[in-house]
Amino acid sequence: MRVFGWGLLVTAIYIDADACPVKDETLRVADRHKVKVYVVSNGGLRPNPHPLVETVVVPDGPDVADMWIADRIGKGDICITGDIPLAAKCLENGGRAVRHNGDTFTSANIGNQLAMRDLMADLREADPFRQGGGRPFSKADRSKFLEVLEREVRAALKE
Repeated sequence: MRVFGWGLLVTAIYIDADACPVKDETLRVADRHKVKVYVVSNGGLRPNPHPLVETVVVPDGPDVADMWIADRIGKGDICITGDIPLAAKCLENGGRAVRHNGDTFTSANIGNQLAMRDLMADLREADPFRQGGGRPFSKADRSKFLEVLEREVRAALKE
């Protein structure tokens, strides 16, 4: 949440933009509610000319975009990410976090998700031929994301 003018608090949305398939959907919801959007990546994205969008290009390096978001997100803000450790940091800072498919990260489920992430990393390390990847991103995922983001923005604006 950012402070503007006479102490007015305004919700912001942070997009962990590398490989994010729902940037346009996020902007549609943000535009409807007049919420600032930070599109954060280490390059390769065309800046969006929309007045509510600020494109942030961070230096190359592991987790630099994640750190930029985690350092700024606060109560009432929302992060769009598939990165579980980033989602955990956002929750610790009082923010909200939503996966691209509309699943929400919460204080009740983040511990299990971090543990599963670590377990899967260990399994991949033990068996280099193990093929990862999930199911393809679907139209239903996009629809669910829009519905969930709308709900999260409304809730964040009430905080």
